[in-house]
Amino acid sequence: MSDKEEIVFCKGGGCTAKLGPGILARVLEKIPKTRDENLMIGYDSSDDAAVYKLTDDLAVVQTLDFFPPMVDDPYTFGQIAAANALSDIYAMGGDVKTALNIVCFPENWDLNILGQIMLGGGEKVKEAGGVLAGGHSIADTDVKYGLSVMGTIHPDKVFANNGCRAGDVLILTKPLGVGIVCTANRIQEVSEEAMAQAIRSMTTLNKYASEVVRKYQVHGCTDVTGFGFLGHLLEMLGDAYSARVESSQVPYIPEAFDYAGEFYLTAAAQRNRNHVGEDVQFFEVPFEMEEILFDPQTSGGLLVSIEKSDAEQCLEELKALGLPCAIVGEVTEKREKKIEVR
Repeated sequence: MSDKEEIVFCKGGGCTAKLGPGILARVLEKIPKTRDENLMIGYDSSDDAAVYKLTDDLAVVQTLDFFPPMVDDPYTFGQIAAANALSDIYAMGGDVKTALNIVCFPENWDLNILGQIMLGGGEKVKEAGGVLAGGHSIADTDVKYGLSVMGTIHPDKVFANNGCRAGDVLILTKPLGVGIVCTANRIQEVSEEAMAQAIRSMTTLNKYASEVVRKYQVHGCTDVTGFGFLGHLLEMLGDAYSARVESSQVPYIPEAFDYAGEFYLTAAAQRNRNHVGEDVQFFEVPFEMEEILFDPQTSGGLLVSIEKSDAEQCLEELKALGLPCAIVGEVTEKREKKIEVR
């Protein structure tokens, strides 16, 4: 078996490798909360990154993310893993400043593969306007790669994931379905077109969408990753609000619908369904669309809770970026079910 083939057949690549949200919640609730008046956002809010206030005008945004490969090509994998890690800074409304490589790699493998992974990651850090300042590596039986990233933001302009309000409109800036498409790729049932669409989405930085939405009245923002669209939406709503989602408006990679119908699904998607299923009510939504909404995304788009009066103009600017995006629903007052999907 060649080195490339070993990468192709890694176990559970991308954000499908995340621990399930239920397991993670049970662990985190037992850890004592850190008390510091300058820690604006920590792990207790299930947010995308930590935010620490340094001065009245400056806060740092800190995050890290790494995972096994989900595509065949090492360079592309490096790009995707880096874009995914950088995304957390953009989900908070921040700008990337520095990044550190996180590397797990088998010592008996061809180091040119590692070089290609890190080259791809470095290109995305450069595109983000950041500086790759070092990193840490360990010998492991499987490949894993990602970044620890530091960014900056004004303390008054932080996008928390749970600040949405009733009446807000929900905008999704990238198509769903990349987890399903990557599953089809692993069993060699994917089309070149579908895989190309997935790679384009996963390698596109959320920098550009974040810069657009910052111009408007945004009350909440997150990036859609391993917990799927519905899991991350549930985190945004918290205990105070509910949401109505129009499934016909949700952008997704077209062939993902067909692949879901063929049951090219992941265990991570089933964990997502088990975790949030009781909080979601579907009204005449096809099974395939349900799976797309539960599908774990790698380097997914931003899910933005925005003032209704700003939504259409913001969406027009986002469409100019070239990826499928749409108004997908609205935030409502609290209802019996947290999320209604029609």
